[in-house]
Amino acid sequence: MKYYPICLDIRGRKCLVVGGGRVAERKVKGLLGSGGIVTVVSPELTENLQNLLSKGQVSFYERGYQSGDVEGFFLVISATDDTSIQEMVYSEAEKMGIPVNVADVPDKCSFILPAQVKRGDLSIAISTAGKSPALAKKLRQNLEKRFGNEYTLLVEILGEVRPMVLARGLSQKENETIFNSLLESDILDWINMENWKQIQSSISEICGCELSEASLAAIKKSN
Repeated sequence: MKYYPICLDIRGRKCLVVGGGRVAERKVKGLLGSGGIVTVVSPELTENLQNLLSKGQVSFYERGYQSGDVEGFFLVISATDDTSIQEMVYSEAEKMGIPVNVADVPDKCSFILPAQVKRGDLSIAISTAGKSPALAKKLRQNLEKRFGNEYTLLVEILGEVRPMVLARGLSQKENETIFNSLLESDILDWINMENWKQIQSSISEICGCELSEASLAAIKKSN
């Protein structure tokens, strides 16, 4: 099966997770990390999910799944090994046009969740279309070694610089040349060495704009 890769904005969207075990826990944390409003339906919860509940970070129905529970949700994940519940969640979500994922059952998914490497706002996704989760995991581990935390700061810096460059009104080709030149510099090494003066100087020289002390301080503080 060939999937269409897409990044979904779930901030402020209602998301349902059916199940309260370790798999459900991972799904809940992922949804919360992307700004989703999460409801869990399960007779019981892991200790970590209980902690999230006690902090008011999730809503909880302490029971098994009931027909119609998916209604009103933007996205649904089933994380239970009960095949009858898996089938019910999948079929009801499909009928209502709600994106649904049944964990580890690719043929009952309208979307799948790739393995991810996250460095701040940088996300690198790896998918084998469900054919080999072990390979996806192996590749994720390799990429985690390749892309360190310096990429978190790099993305923040680029996010600050980009609108200033675009505001200059240059052509797309000129903008592309500027951004490529910055990325081909030693900016990652300077980040690792915390050589902020060199970063500011190079941005001024290459991009024709200034990364202020205040902006740089905010970037460092947020990471």
